[in-house]
Amino acid sequence: MNEGDYDDSRLRDFQAGHTRGFSRRDLLMLSAAIGVGATALPEPATATALPEPASTAGNAPASTAANAPTSPAANAPANTAANAPAFAAGPIVKPLPPELFTVFGTNAETRWSALKDQGYYVPIDRFFVRNHTSTPIIDPATWSLEVSGSGLRGEGAQFSLRDLKRLPSETRAVAVECAGNGRSYYTRQQGQTVSGTAWGLGAVGVARWRGVRLSTVLRRAGLSRHAVDVQPTGLDANFVSGGVDLGPVRRPFPIRKALDDVLLAYEMNDEPLPPDHGAPLRVLVPGWIGIASIKWVGRIEVSAEPLFSPWNTQFYRLFGEGYPVDGLPFDRQVIKSAFELDPGATFPAGVRTRLTGRSWSANGPIRKVEVSTDSGASWRRARPYGATPGGVWQRWELDWTPAAGEHVLLARATDVHGGTQPDTARHNTLGYLFDAVVKVPVTAR
Repeated sequence: MNEGDYDDSRLRDFQAGHTRGFSRRDLLMLSAAIGVGATALPEPATATALPEPASTAGNAPASTAANAPTSPAANAPANTAANAPAFAAGPIVKPLPPELFTVFGTNAETRWSALKDQGYYVPIDRFFVRNHTSTPIIDPATWSLEVSGSGLRGEGAQFSLRDLKRLPSETRAVAVECAGNGRSYYTRQQGQTVSGTAWGLGAVGVARWRGVRLSTVLRRAGLSRHAVDVQPTGLDANFVSGGVDLGPVRRPFPIRKALDDVLLAYEMNDEPLPPDHGAPLRVLVPGWIGIASIKWVGRIEVSAEPLFSPWNTQFYRLFGEGYPVDGLPFDRQVIKSAFELDPGATFPAGVRTRLTGRSWSANGPIRKVEVSTDSGASWRRARPYGATPGGVWQRWELDWTPAAGEHVLLARATDVHGGTQPDTARHNTLGYLFDAVVKVPVTAR
C-alpha cells in the first residue's frame, strides 16, 4: 500500500533478477544515456515477497533473469488496430492562453493566479498537462481496454467504454500532482542544480473524477489469488530518452493498492474525459505520484510475478549526494502551499487586500496554514474556508494591508499527522518532491 515500501521491495527483486519488464542491460544503457547512476546489480539472489491481502493470498512464482526482455520496447504491448491513436498537430490539444498557463514543450503548468475564485475543483480549461510525448486522439467508439496476464484465471477480458459505464460507478475528488512539482525552486531558492521540467507549483490539480473501481474490473476479468502486480500501459507514442526507445509509458503498482482505491476514470468535473487528460480512460492512483495515474490506458497487465519499468528505475527515484547509489525509493507526495497569485504581483499600498491560497498533503487533510508577509519575521494563522470534498486540499485566506515597498510572502502548512513544510527541501539531482516553504516576492505601490 505504501509507495516507498513497494518501490524498495521491487528494486531488490530487480537486483536479484526476479522481475520482468525491464532488463539489467536496458538499465545500464539508459543510465549511460541520461547520465544518472545505474542501479546496483549484484548476482541474482532471492526475490523479495510483498505481503498480500487475504483476497489474493498465495505464492507468486518468481521469474528468472533469462525471462528479462532484451529491450524496453520489446516488452511493451503494441497498439491494436482498434486502439491505434491519431495525434494532434501540437503536443497539447486544448488552448493554452498565457494568462492561464506557462508552457514547457509537451507540458503546461497552471498559473496560480488563474485559480483565484475558481472553487475547489480546478476547471478543465486550466488543469495542468503533463505529457511525455503528444496527446493522442483516440476514438472512444472503437477503443477497448485489454486486461490480461498471468495473474488472471483464463485469458483475460476486453472492455469497451460502454461496458465500463455499465458497471457500478464511483465519483471521487482526487489530486494529480507531478513528482517534479516545485522543481524550479531547488535552483531559484536553494541555488542547487537539478534536471527536468522547471515547474513552479502549478503541476497539480484536483478534479471530480467519475469512473469504475479497478478492483471491479479485475474481478470481472478473473483475478487469480496469485496476482502480485498490476501495470497499466498508455496508448501515447513510445518515449525515447537518450536515444533509447523505452516503449509506451507504463508503471506497475501492487495488487493490494489496485484492490483498495484505484479508479478507472472516464469523466472529469462531470464532463467526458478530455484528450489531454487521458480520454477515453485514465488510471487514478490516490496518494501516489502522478506518473502512477497513467493516461490513455489501453492495456492493464495483471502479473503473477514482479514487474518493473523505466518509470520506477531511473526516472522516479531520488539520486544525489546523501542517497544510495541505486537511488532512494519514493514515498508519498509531500506537503505544499501556494498563493493564488503570480510572483511579482503588485498591490495598492495602504489598501486592505485579501490573500488567498491552497495547501495540500498526500498524508491527509490540512490542519493549519500560517502566512508571513514579512519574509518570515512573523506569522499569522490563515482562515480556512470552503468545503473540502475528500480532504484533498484546503483553501485559505488572510487579510493584509501592505505598506509601500517590496515584500516577500510565505505560506506553510501542517497536516493532521503533524507534517509541516520545512525551510529547506532535501536536494536530489532529478528535482523531485520539493516541499519547502516558497518565497513569493510582491510589490505594493
